[in-house]
Amino acid sequence: MAEYKKLYIEIPEKAEEILRILHENGYEAYVVGGCVRDSILRREPEDWDVTTSASPQQVKELFPRTVDTGVEHGTVTVLMEGEPFEVTTYRIDGIYEDCRHPKSVVFTENLLEDLKRRDFTINAMAYSRESGLVDAFGGMEDLGNRVIRCVGDPAERFSEDALRMMRAIRFAAQLGFSVDADTETAMRDMAPNLARISAERIQTELVKLLVSPNPHWLRLAYECGITAVVLPEFDRIMLQRQNNPHHAYTTGEHTLLTLRNIAAEKTLRLTMLFHDMGKPEVFSTDEDGKDHFHGHAAHSEKIALGIMKRLKFDNDTMRTVACLVRNHSRYPQLTARDVRVSAYEIGPELFDSFLQVKRADITAHHPDIIPDTLHYLKEVERIWRDVKERGDCLSLKNLALDGKDLIRDGVKPGPALGELLQKLLADVLEHPEHNEKEYLLERSRALR
Repeated sequence: MAEYKKLYIEIPEKAEEILRILHENGYEAYVVGGCVRDSILRREPEDWDVTTSASPQQVKELFPRTVDTGVEHGTVTVLMEGEPFEVTTYRIDGIYEDCRHPKSVVFTENLLEDLKRRDFTINAMAYSRESGLVDAFGGMEDLGNRVIRCVGDPAERFSEDALRMMRAIRFAAQLGFSVDADTETAMRDMAPNLARISAERIQTELVKLLVSPNPHWLRLAYECGITAVVLPEFDRIMLQRQNNPHHAYTTGEHTLLTLRNIAAEKTLRLTMLFHDMGKPEVFSTDEDGKDHFHGHAAHSEKIALGIMKRLKFDNDTMRTVACLVRNHSRYPQLTARDVRVSAYEIGPELFDSFLQVKRADITAHHPDIIPDTLHYLKEVERIWRDVKERGDCLSLKNLALDGKDLIRDGVKPGPALGELLQKLLADVLEHPEHNEKEYLLERSRALR
């Protein structure tokens, strides 16, 4: 076991206080896992977890405010001035029967027994100021070599928790690391076990991978057979050819490139992942050998919604992504009127995202057509900036009158009222200067 006495990690005051209290009462205690890894890499840790020789009951006796978040597995959440810290007793996991959770755990006073049950070497290091860094499995070496490697036998680690296969790729994508050869081989062999993992867990890991600095590492998940289990729709587009002047890659390779070309925001990355998934369904080839994908956006939206429902995404995410996928192949004419209409139909609040999607899509097309298409997009963006600066009306809520005004003017409530408002909005989208209450009242009377 390697101990790095001279290595210093700045532990937050509240986490340090937890360690101090445990130490003063005769127990071992360390910060452990991701916070140690990230501190060494000079990244900001998301959480500070503590591992200790104290039992859950002993931890609860030492701290006045605790929550039993997972006492059966040794975890107590300690609240320090309202801030939560997970404190987990050293443990040995029993048999895993569901590829996710141990059937039972046994508490131990041996730190190494606890560390060797963890997933990857870079996550199996512990630190305290008294002992320095405890690295029993070569985590520091693997950090230096920028590699993700399982603790011990990778097949055993993945049989315990199949989700670790997706975590391996996610960590590699987040950190820009490679995956150890033996670890990757085990992933290829054991990918089918992911079918036993809950949709919510799959979703979490997929999103973390997508919003990482290297979302195109989804290719490794494909090569290892992981997407065949958790996202089979992606495997279909990886095989879909695009013999078309607009494209230089398969649909899947084009998709991977678009993921790299857009901001690391969840709905944008999901949109790029799904935007062309309908292409295999509408694929056709003309007499000249040119491939076509007419109507693929609508099919892609349907597939996207099916995947997101399967993976238990929230409704807001599904609505946003579905809208962007449905509209990604729209090309507004270079007129203020058509840009306004497009913004209305897509939703003014989503039009900037739509433009980001267009740019990502265009920059993953055939290099020969990119310059002209980007010039077109820059013109659309210029027109859109002008529309926003003028404050043109783009929705019913910005119309200079509403349904109550029309009712006071003699229009009866009902479907006809809504139709009349839509006609007035169409007028204003065509002529933004018409968005004045008196004009719209006169216009409504002419339309009745």
